[in-house]
Amino acid sequence: MDAKILNLPCNKEALAGLKAGEYVLICGTLYTGRDAAHKRILDAIQSGAPLPFGLEGQGIYYVGPCKKDGKIISAGPTTSYRMDGYAPELYARGVAVTIGKGDRSDEVRNAIKNFGGVYLAATGGAGALYAKAITSCEVVAYDDLGTEAVHRLRVENFPAIVAIDSEGNSIYER
Repeated sequence: MDAKILNLPCNKEALAGLKAGEYVLICGTLYTGRDAAHKRILDAIQSGAPLPFGLEGQGIYYVGPCKKDGKIISAGPTTSYRMDGYAPELYARGVAVTIGKGDRSDEVRNAIKNFGGVYLAATGGAGALYAKAITSCEVVAYDDLGTEAVHRLRVENFPAIVAIDSEGNSIYER
């Protein structure tokens, strides 16, 4: 499998060369976020409150990592459409990459195209594989949400597929 390296955070130019269907290996920083965390982030944006991390150039992985004895043992993706109501605003505010499983709405696809982001697909059922690519994990916000808190992950060779590229091309429409 030939894969491109994607270092995060990144600028939009780094994403322009990625095409739907290509494999990538992610290195760098990813933030986690699921439904409840996304709602809080959007509430913070709307109220002008500080955000738990700067959005510009960042990647958000839709996951609630499972830990045992302080170590992540599984980090499989959750279904992305549950974040579709939040994703367009986050792409507009500078988020470069989202990662999850399944197709996205037309609104998200349009936001990806309009703001030069990408959506990467991770394979459901491969949580143990993804856990091996995570070199560190720390909670950065909303600790009361437990596994659904916002975590900062450091990853090395985290595998994914470009599902929707910055031009709006989608593997789900082939």
